[in-house]
Amino acid sequence: MAGLAEVVQGHLGALRGISEAQASHKSAAEVWSAKEILGHLLDSGVNNHARFVRVSLDSGLSLPGYDQTAWVQAGAYATRPWAELVELWAAYQTQLAHLIAALPPASLDHTVQIGSGEPVTLRFLTEDYVAHQLHHLAQIPGRVGP
Repeated sequence: MAGLAEVVQGHLGALRGISEAQASHKSAAEVWSAKEILGHLLDSGVNNHARFVRVSLDSGLSLPGYDQTAWVQAGAYATRPWAELVELWAAYQTQLAHLIAALPPASLDHTVQIGSGEPVTLRFLTEDYVAHQLHHLAQIPGRVGP
């Protein structure tokens, strides 16, 4: 699987090529627009940033989940210019890629329980984060995948 830095580099050009109208379009009221999908990925980054750091320092933690829909609504991403969201996403994911690469190797075996889920390792959490980014990037209408 590609690392997070490669995901950013592999998708940034295509994301920049999406028009404001394309990014704002909703195929149905209950479906997120591309702006809201990218906003969700930013929210996921914020939540996982804290998890990565905390779990690298302490094993066996129990951390809360978060209400993804409420976060996207609170972030009002649909009202932000697409170009700003793309650059913010790219910059923040690049920082998280740096953080992940700098995690102490021994900490990757630390465990965490998120919400009511089963305990997972920090290694799993970081790998799943990258897969989560790819999953949602593939949902963005007009995106040309690498």
